[in-house]
Amino acid sequence: MNYEELQSLLDRARKERSAGKFDISEQFANEVLAVIENSTSFNLVEDEKNSKKTLQVKAILELTWTNYARGNFDIALEQAQRGIALADLHDLKVIKSKAWNILGLVYHSLGTYEKAIEYYNQALEAHSEYGDILGVATLTGNIGNVHAALGALDKALEYYNRAHLSHLDLGDKSGAARVSGNIGIVYQRLGNFEKAIEYYNSALDINKELGEKANIANVTANIGLLYNVLGNHQNSLVHYNNALEIFQEIGDKSGVASVIGNIGGVYFSLGNYEKTLEYSNSALEKYYELGQKSSIASHTGNIGQMYADKKFKEYNPKKAEELLIKAIALSIEIGAKADLVHNYKFLSDLYEKENRAMDALEYFKKYHEVEKEVQSEEATKQAQQLENRRKVEEAERDRQVKLARFQEQEKILHNILPAQIAERILEGEKQIADLHEHVSVFFSDIVGFTQLSQKVTPDELLSMLNEIFSEFDRIARNHGLEKIKTIGDAYMAVAGVPIAQEDHAQRAAAFALEVIEYMKVYRKKSNSDLQIRVGLHCGKAIAGVIGENKFAYDLWGDSVNTASRMESHGEAGRIHVSEDFKSCLTQTLSKGKGLKTKVDFVFEPRGEMDVKGKGKMKTYFLEKES
Repeated sequence: MNYEELQSLLDRARKERSAGKFDISEQFANEVLAVIENSTSFNLVEDEKNSKKTLQVKAILELTWTNYARGNFDIALEQAQRGIALADLHDLKVIKSKAWNILGLVYHSLGTYEKAIEYYNQALEAHSEYGDILGVATLTGNIGNVHAALGALDKALEYYNRAHLSHLDLGDKSGAARVSGNIGIVYQRLGNFEKAIEYYNSALDINKELGEKANIANVTANIGLLYNVLGNHQNSLVHYNNALEIFQEIGDKSGVASVIGNIGGVYFSLGNYEKTLEYSNSALEKYYELGQKSSIASHTGNIGQMYADKKFKEYNPKKAEELLIKAIALSIEIGAKADLVHNYKFLSDLYEKENRAMDALEYFKKYHEVEKEVQSEEATKQAQQLENRRKVEEAERDRQVKLARFQEQEKILHNILPAQIAERILEGEKQIADLHEHVSVFFSDIVGFTQLSQKVTPDELLSMLNEIFSEFDRIARNHGLEKIKTIGDAYMAVAGVPIAQEDHAQRAAAFALEVIEYMKVYRKKSNSDLQIRVGLHCGKAIAGVIGENKFAYDLWGDSVNTASRMESHGEAGRIHVSEDFKSCLTQTLSKGKGLKTKVDFVFEPRGEMDVKGKGKMKTYFLEKES
């Protein structure tokens, strides 16, 4: 199998996982791993080895996602850490940031919010650095989930709204639907049911359009819960049954069990104990299949409570006692004290009804003792929740400070280096040195600068140079030249670097002519006789970055030296060019490769002259046709 076929398998694995078909998703991901580990059957050419490593980590992370979706958090943690280790080994920075996101999700599900926010922030910084706007939107939503879990609903809404807008701007409907559903949950918790249903319906419409069945079922179930809270039990049942049908279709057993249990709760609210018992027993059977002990304990106690209710026509105190004792034992085993409190109270009430005063007193004492423990633990939990919120907010402030510093550094870097070169440094490239075969180099120098500097104050000199060179910068940008540096009164720029330009000679010529025209205007405005000499040459040059802390982008080679000689051997107010430059510009214009311009270039022969370090050279003065 080749790279494209394996990537296709991973795409299918992701699609099946989104549809809730975890077994198939896992099968495809494992198939990719098996092929990669058997390198003899993996037909990649030599320069695609990095793709092999990338696919391997992607497949591991796909398995992580599947186990996370199944609730196998311990396995998901191991797989995510394995993915990060491989990404580190092979320097796969982008994939590593995706692994951090999954780790954040797993720790969030485990209730370890400090760890969750730590990994989310690491991933968010990385995605911001890479300019991955979609990744930033997703992680912003995930951080909102942490705030929601910590009870900071206002903060959660702030993050959700920011993420929602980003997903909409990007045209990412799936992401927008996911966040919209989360916003609905927050509004439901705030008691703003109108807003909640608005966002639920928005999420539902998009998920239906995209055909994402697992998400459709989850949102539909949330709407069912909302209607049950509102007392609209019939509408609640309609939505729960719709969700149930989808969960059954995609084989999501956990979703099926949850919805069946919720339907039983609706029938209990309606006073239909027979239906409640039917659905509760069905949910209990599903939870036994899944091995979810907390849900088993909860539903066993609820069923016991029903048999202990004399309004229930199948009132059976013996069976109620049996079920409640079973639920109590299981709650003690797993440490579910909240359920234990309720079941102790139900059993105490049952014994009181049956005139078993001593038993009633015994379990009432147990109820009272555990209730005090729960209240104390709840207070501790709330304190821990506040502490977690404080830590999360601190981590968030730290991230914002780091991000602000990074953005400031990035801004400075872009100010001193060409944008393309700055990006390469930010992406971690250590040494930048590029050979450019075809460039045009510009040099200029102010005539009589040394004498001038002795006649004016330092402020006047600086102001003059700043005004002239700032205008040169503007003209260079207009013509697509890259300013290299200024040295005293000398100005150096180049066309064709760092991006190759077929019309580099034409751009340099047009720039030089405009600079000469600007200096005429400046002389008149400043009432001075200030003039510059300009030199142009074209050929090849090396461009690169010097320094580790104070970066400088510079140019080297014979072309640079020759352009400098053209300037120094030139005349005031004129553009002195080499024969190579004249030839390059003429060829560009004759082939029609240049920019459309109204300027007609004219070359005035200067004849042969001795050029320092170069010997005899034929040179010209460049002018525009009058």
